Amino acid sequence: MTASISSLRQQALSARRAMSDEARSRASAIICQRVCELPEYYSSKAVGCFLPMHDEVDTRDIIERAWRANKRIFVPVLRGDAQMVFCEIDPDSELEQNRFGIWEPIRGFLIDPKVLDLVVTPTVAFDSDHNRIGMGSGYYDRCFAHLRNRKQWIRPKLVGVAFQCQKVEKITPNPWDIPLYTVVSDYD
Repeated sequence: MTASISSLRQQALSARRAMSDEARSRASAIICQRVCELPEYYSSKAVGCFLPMHDEVDTRDIIERAWRANKRIFVPVLRGDAQMVFCEIDPDSELEQNRFGIWEPIRGFLIDPKVLDLVVTPTVAFDSDHNRIGMGSGYYDRCFAHLRNRKQWIRPKLVGVAFQCQKVEKITPNPWDIPLYTVVSDYD
């Protein structure tokens, strides 16, 4: 019998929250290095990346490396109850926390998510088939719904980042779930 999405989410969140700050920092550095070594990252020009909160993978090194490589960085911004857009940030962007405690730019250039080359995607739980469980609001699934019925992978490539302790045996995806292109963790 397959575990429910809710129980898998709680299992993965508990494992992530149990990590020490030192272990989380070390693992985040490994994950960021591995993302930046991906050929898909190397060839990208417009990168979507979330700003970390709480105990998530700290993606700030990916963002800083992208700026040094003259890549454009776009972060998710929530609009209304169901929409997510991507806004460009630079080192001087002013940020504020939204109602969920997620950091967002106060202003900036918005981009159609379909033209992003790669999106570093927050992941609560993942499996070997690149299925993902998020926080449960469905923002990423709605934003990237155009990827659902593809015959081949088109833009953007969704790269999930998560700690190895967040890996679960099997996720049974819902029809609306968008699988990840790949998952990068701190374990080989």
